[in-house]
Amino acid sequence: MNFIPVILWSDALVFLLLSAGGVGVWHIRRHPHLLLPWQRVAQSSMAMVSLLLLSVFLLIGGLDTLHFREALPNQSGSYSPEVLSVLDKLLGKLKSQTEKTYSAPFATTLYAKETYTDAAGQVRRDYPKLRYGGAHLTDLSAQNSDMAWRSMQGGAAGLLLGGLLIVAFRGFGNNVGAQFIARFTPQKNHRAINCAPTNMSNFTPTIIAFLLLCILLGILANLATVYHVLGTDKVGQDVLYLSLKSIRTGLIIGTVTTLVTLPLALFLGIAAGYFRGWVDDVIQYIYTVLSSIPSVLLIAAAVLMMQITIDTHPQWFDTAASRADLRLVFLCLILGMTSWTGLCRLLRGETLKLREMEYIQAAQSFGVPHLRILTRHIVPNVMHIILISLVMDFSGLVLAEAVLSYVGVGVDPSMMSFGTMINAARLEMGREPMVWWTLAAAFSFMLVLVLAANLFADAVRDAFDPRLNRSG
Repeated sequence: MNFIPVILWSDALVFLLLSAGGVGVWHIRRHPHLLLPWQRVAQSSMAMVSLLLLSVFLLIGGLDTLHFREALPNQSGSYSPEVLSVLDKLLGKLKSQTEKTYSAPFATTLYAKETYTDAAGQVRRDYPKLRYGGAHLTDLSAQNSDMAWRSMQGGAAGLLLGGLLIVAFRGFGNNVGAQFIARFTPQKNHRAINCAPTNMSNFTPTIIAFLLLCILLGILANLATVYHVLGTDKVGQDVLYLSLKSIRTGLIIGTVTTLVTLPLALFLGIAAGYFRGWVDDVIQYIYTVLSSIPSVLLIAAAVLMMQITIDTHPQWFDTAASRADLRLVFLCLILGMTSWTGLCRLLRGETLKLREMEYIQAAQSFGVPHLRILTRHIVPNVMHIILISLVMDFSGLVLAEAVLSYVGVGVDPSMMSFGTMINAARLEMGREPMVWWTLAAAFSFMLVLVLAANLFADAVRDAFDPRLNRSG
């Protein structure tokens, strides 16, 4: 084989989340009352546009999660110690075309003057020409016209591809949806689901946003083949490549952390609200004490202890990527252990209210076991709170990673993330001339990701809030 697949710990957790999400979608499609709130979400143009942007980030993160090691040339059975991803192969040019040092976005020369010897043997002090950025230009004065022409080419290609995808979706989407419903939905529910025909006019803003996104991606892809669209950093790496690689780290921090947060908050919150008494007192004492400790100090102490353990056991890791990945997984674990208290409080309060409902008291009077009451009556009625909280906490966790990496207790320095980019830009902002594009790129990508997540979370909250949907 020319490569060998590699599954890191974070990859395995992502696959676990995807499997759980697939089971959840299958379960929701079988129950119309669970499908109804998501239909409300689909009717929101803002929610669908936000979901479209999130899907692009998820696609990039998914491609960066498929890892492998390439075989060494002329060495049978030996593989490179470098762990690559599918995204690395797709962005091969961006990764390999490194310059000497800083260069501004779309620049054809380095950002600072240097003393060098030209082809005629004369010593000059000027801005050296880049090795890759704009290297195809024979006349630098034609750069603007070249960028305009390549932008039109990329935009037209993106628009064409987007139009073809929309036509394909409209042509085959209804048939696929009908087959899916016929296969996974009970017969008695077919009429209830099919009675609401799809109105494509509701998706007009989403279609426009999709076409604009395709045009933007087409322009970006065509320009990135010959220019450094977002410039380069201190060691000459393409900032666009660093930004795209940072997406996976932010998504893992925002999603994998829920594997720790959810079980703790669900079990302890429901137990405190349902059993009350000494159980409630103990659980309240635990999360009150935990909430009283400054979270940054607690996370910093845990990360430093973890780092010492990793540094003293190098034999645990066969590659540098596995070492950095383990630190990322432990960071998710630490964030989950310190961020479950808010959801636990909400679930405790909701369970205290549900416990006094007539059907719960009737079940207790008839001797129904506590476990059955919890699984059949309590948990289904608090799922909307869990879903809303997890979606709204996603953006907070993404920002938390940036802050922790900025102060030096986040992900491994060798792992690309928005926090490490911001930390590197901290010193660059104070030099003369100022290097601003690394910070601007990290800020822009984080802004789009967090803003899309927040807008989608608002739509989910409105759709699942019974006070806003009593008529449904």
